[in-house]
Amino acid sequence: MLEFFGDLERAWSATGEALLASGIGPHAARLIVESRNTIDPDGELARLERAGIRLVTWEDDAYPALLREAPAAPPVLYLRGEFVPADRKAVAVVGTRRPTPYGRSVAHDLAAALAVNGTTVVSGMARGIDAIAHQAALEAGGRTLAVLGSGLDMIYPAEHRLLADEIAARGALVTDYALGTPPEAANFPPRNRIISGLACAVVVVEAGEESGALITARFAADQGRDVFAVPGSIYSRASRGTNRLILDGASPLLTPEDVLSALHTVAPRVEAMQAGLPMTDDPVEQAILNSLSGDPAHVDEVVARAGRPVPQVTAALAMLELRGLVVHVGGMNYVLAGSAAGSRESQ
Repeated sequence: MLEFFGDLERAWSATGEALLASGIGPHAARLIVESRNTIDPDGELARLERAGIRLVTWEDDAYPALLREAPAAPPVLYLRGEFVPADRKAVAVVGTRRPTPYGRSVAHDLAAALAVNGTTVVSGMARGIDAIAHQAALEAGGRTLAVLGSGLDMIYPAEHRLLADEIAARGALVTDYALGTPPEAANFPPRNRIISGLACAVVVVEAGEESGALITARFAADQGRDVFAVPGSIYSRASRGTNRLILDGASPLLTPEDVLSALHTVAPRVEAMQAGLPMTDDPVEQAILNSLSGDPAHVDEVVARAGRPVPQVTAALAMLELRGLVVHVGGMNYVLAGSAAGSRESQ
């Protein structure tokens, strides 16, 4: 339509015959003609402004460059929050709405490690893996983008409204659906092309054989993105989809460094964790980090190794956990974040 009419204002006011001549089908042409009687573009813009929502189109500099290059990129994005240059280095973390403890651990540790390394975490704000990935990125002090299958005034699921506010404050809520669009099931498969389109790589943590996360992986492959899958037990239903992805050619993800290396980035925080290099200016926190490894250490051991009073150690552990540098793996045991998943699995 842009090529035929020259601009969208002419297309909006065109006759049905002219619309058909532009090459669109009769159903789409009829919908446009009918919509002109009920939709006021200026009124829609005013609604968006009142809701604190921005409109970003193909022609705007703010439109994500990676997504613009993807097949079937949406011409319009509704945005609550903002895109920043750092979002050009983004990884999508997706998976089942019903993760196992293993999947929850991997999603948390992976998203935290990505965030600590300055990588934006993209997901769909669904229950399960998506929400865990968003929350872990925020806890680690990083950025995260959530792509919705509804209008930005129709947050779904409803219990994620607080999470949505946090994401908008430290990243962005994104959709190509207009205000008032309900979260209907048919909306979610198409929105997955935006999740993968915003990212340089997609990681599927856990997915059943018919999981929507597999749709995201297919979009990613079509868009030329790297696709990673976390291997799981052959007896776990939640890992059947990811194991199949690996069999079909996806790269197995064993550590966060796997995807960071694929992005051709230096992972200073992860490398520092492995090498025991300084990661904080606080001497108590540094003493704790130097005392930890991939093997779970009880808080009493941490106190003894760090040589600090118990109150200082417990307070510092809480701060380090919030920043995603250490992970509590249960029973008052702690490990460095980059190896938490493996440590939990070995227990």
